[in-house]
Amino acid sequence: MKNSNQDYVPDILGDGFEQLTLTLNDDYEGKVIATLIRRESITSSAKAILYIHGFSDYFFQEQMAKRFSKEGYTFYALDLRKYGRSYMSHQIINNVRSLIEYDEEINEALHIIKSEKHSEVILMGHSTGGLIITHYAGRYFKSGLFHGIICNSPFYEFNLSAFERKIGIPTLSFLSKYFPDMLISGGFSRFYGYSLHQDNYGEWNYNLSWKPHDLPKVTLSFINAIHTAHKSIQNNLKLAVPALVLYSSQTINDRKWSERFMEGDAVLNVDHIHEYASQLRGEVTTCEIENGLHDLVLSKKPIREHVYKIIFEWLKVNVR
Repeated sequence: MKNSNQDYVPDILGDGFEQLTLTLNDDYEGKVIATLIRRESITSSAKAILYIHGFSDYFFQEQMAKRFSKEGYTFYALDLRKYGRSYMSHQIINNVRSLIEYDEEINEALHIIKSEKHSEVILMGHSTGGLIITHYAGRYFKSGLFHGIICNSPFYEFNLSAFERKIGIPTLSFLSKYFPDMLISGGFSRFYGYSLHQDNYGEWNYNLSWKPHDLPKVTLSFINAIHTAHKSIQNNLKLAVPALVLYSSQTINDRKWSERFMEGDAVLNVDHIHEYASQLRGEVTTCEIENGLHDLVLSKKPIREHVYKIIFEWLKVNVR
């Protein structure tokens, strides 16, 4: 475990947050790092959460970490390679050719968490992070390093028309073999960012360079990486640990700003999430959150309080 002897340093969030740089193996773009962020629980505990962010995102949800800390969990989060704290100037931001590349930093983080005396560890992921941890849990079937997964609006399918999903995405995935670094539009609405950031209509402050309203273009190889993981998730993937899948009650596809963006998922199709979560094999609990945003813990206060209530009740009943 090559990072085990390094020391944490204060994180940009301050207030008890620390970070540890994980030195990873070089890839097709050169040097690679990831960043492990930690906040200790209020009381000494063997319980821990490892959180993984979504696409064009990074860890900034201080309130979520503090809620888990209050409930007796040491909170950890990863800024994955080529995102946020881990992005390096020689890299194409967010770029991977397979989601399996993330195994390296997830494995490293889980071993560090175990070495820090935690014996009950939950993987939690938002959006693409939810896809990543589901895909990971299905492959590390008897890992012993994690004991449940929580998915916050997981990215189980592209929010596109049936033709685009059945013809367009497979075509782009095929072309990625020949043009892996060709860039295309990510295709998401800037209005989702408007619903979150305090400079617009939201209540949250975060780095717009690391989580921009206008999403960066993505490589064809990234499309293929997501498509490959989707096929795995959608093929009756079996999980050996309990899973909780949370998603909003409605999808918002409006082309102009309206208050509706404050009351639904403006990134993914919630019907897709429900459909494919229901096909996962194992102890899977699904829960629809009335008027939740895409990142449910960033919803209006009464809604996010309901989300936390569901999560902590589920943990008490399903993870022992």
